[in-house]
Amino acid sequence: MAGRASTFAIDRLEVTVAGDSREAGRLAAADVAGSLRSLTAVRESVRVVFAAAPSQSVMLAALVRAPGIDWMRVRAYQMDEYLGLPSDAPQRFGNWLRRNLFDHVPLTFHPLDTEGGYLDPAPVDLVCLGIGENGHLAFNDPPVARFDDEQDLRVVDLDLSSRMQQVHDGLFPAIGDVPTRALTLTIPRLMRSARIVGVACGPNKAVALQRTVAGPVDPSCPATALRLHENVTLYTDLAAYGG
Repeated sequence: MAGRASTFAIDRLEVTVAGDSREAGRLAAADVAGSLRSLTAVRESVRVVFAAAPSQSVMLAALVRAPGIDWMRVRAYQMDEYLGLPSDAPQRFGNWLRRNLFDHVPLTFHPLDTEGGYLDPAPVDLVCLGIGENGHLAFNDPPVARFDDEQDLRVVDLDLSSRMQQVHDGLFPAIGDVPTRALTLTIPRLMRSARIVGVACGPNKAVALQRTVAGPVDPSCPATALRLHENVTLYTDLAAYGG
């Protein structure tokens, strides 16, 4: 479906609709790679926050193959992590990111495993994220999401729909296996970034995406916060957004 992508804007949010999820992921990777090439060419240190989810797999696979990025200058952070899983559990987001990105490029990884002192208040350069089936950003689910949160990092109770998504994604065999609590960067912390690139594809994201682009901007759909950011592009596909 290459070459068939279309782009439109909703408030400040730029949305690019590709023919399928693979093309959307490749377009997102090209966007992220371009930013990283420019930043690593002139900066000693570039800070990037990555999401860990199957929705990011195509983008990350293309990103690790992208030429011209000085990965030695990249400091990578994760945006959320389960509480209560063993450190070697494959479902832990830090371990997922290692398998899909950090083991393939020579960046510096800062695992999210404490409640304090993780990420200083200065804006990060780039956030790579997805949108949950319930419209969450990171683990800021609708029941707990706050656009005015004064904390950068928060312990949250996971919404049932968010936990069910982990089963739908094949990360856990049953809902009882999914942790009930997690650490997450808050929405204001994510929004204090110079650039945001998102990927949200497939029919299971259609309702959340429609609410993101057409619903009221409020925490009932946390992803609507993206419409307030000055430099954000969301990549999706026809299965999620048919126009």
